[in-house]
Amino acid sequence: MNITVIDFIILFLSSFRLTRLLVFDEIMEKIREPFFTEIEEVSAKGEVEIFLVPKPHGWKGWIGRMLNCYWCTGMWASAFCCLLYMFLPGIGGMLLLILAIAGGAAILELAVQQFINHSD
Repeated sequence: MNITVIDFIILFLSSFRLTRLLVFDEIMEKIREPFFTEIEEVSAKGEVEIFLVPKPHGWKGWIGRMLNCYWCTGMWASAFCCLLYMFLPGIGGMLLLILAIAGGAAILELAVQQFINHSD
């Protein structure tokens, strides 16, 4: 397989963005919900803290454990992006490009926020 540098960068950024979308973004919260149990605990300060714990058994538990691990989800997201790249270059390529641009924008925003926070 011959991957150009540009294709590699698109795959890299799109898998980064897809992973963050699946693991952290609020928009995916309802999709993650069936795979976790919500546990409330009261801290020493008397504040209620909510923890999401993967379901203990079965396929929901397996998916919950995967979504709870950024590295695990990143492997599957990368595989998905590579499969799109190889087998659906038309529509898949457009989706990968959108994710890559969003991933690049996210990294840039992080850098800008770090610069602003350190310049105060």
